[in-house]
Amino acid sequence: MTLFRYKADRIPVLLFTLLFGLDLLIFSFVENLAVVCVWMVIGILPKACICSFGHHHQHLETFHQPILNRCLEVILGFQTGVTSHAWFLHHVVGHHQNYKDQALDESRWQRADGTTMGVIEYSAVLTGTSYIRAYRAGPRFPRQRRIFVFMLLLQVLLLTGLFLINWANALLIFLLPMVTSLYITCWHTYYHHAGLPVGDDFEASFNIEHRWYNILTGNLGYHTAHHLGGGLHWSLLPDMHEIIRDRIPTTHFHEPCPPFRWMPSGR
Repeated sequence: MTLFRYKADRIPVLLFTLLFGLDLLIFSFVENLAVVCVWMVIGILPKACICSFGHHHQHLETFHQPILNRCLEVILGFQTGVTSHAWFLHHVVGHHQNYKDQALDESRWQRADGTTMGVIEYSAVLTGTSYIRAYRAGPRFPRQRRIFVFMLLLQVLLLTGLFLINWANALLIFLLPMVTSLYITCWHTYYHHAGLPVGDDFEASFNIEHRWYNILTGNLGYHTAHHLGGGLHWSLLPDMHEIIRDRIPTTHFHEPCPPFRWMPSGR
């Protein structure tokens, strides 16, 4: 049996693991806080992109073997601030089921009075409530919630150990990037749905065809296709997008936010 479900995951997982290894090396051997701060800033954008792949992983697990998936989720948790099964509960069985009902949507962009949140308000609310909403989505999935709670406690235990070894490096290399990556991810999520009609699958998502955006986010720009085929592997989303593209309103395509829009475009 092969380790990976899809060969397309091999290079991303290698890159995530190498980056995590570099984090551990900097944590272990660099005492100069200025150097550590520079490394923290350099790593923010890659870790925010990795969050997209962590999201894909919890739609369709990367490995056949559960133990390898849990190990990968520990790495992803340190890089993105999203621990094992948090995406599954909050997003896969939450947002994907409820995104057309703003009263229920775990990633809701409407206020209680029906008005649309601004991106800063939305990102702050979603960042602050993501784990609470993930836990509340769990009663229908008790086994997955048990994994979520256990792995969250394990992640906190490991992070605490890092703080006991070197609190400054743990703060700058792990905790602050975890929180920042989660916030940036929520910021990007705002532009997937905010302000759109919620009654029709083809009108409820914005789509981004920018080449580098999709390379760096695992084709998350093909967002209508992603919602119609939530269990579809990220490498297959471009093909599905081409099949349904003509059914998506032309108003539902836009450019990505910076820094992606400054990169070469083209489908």
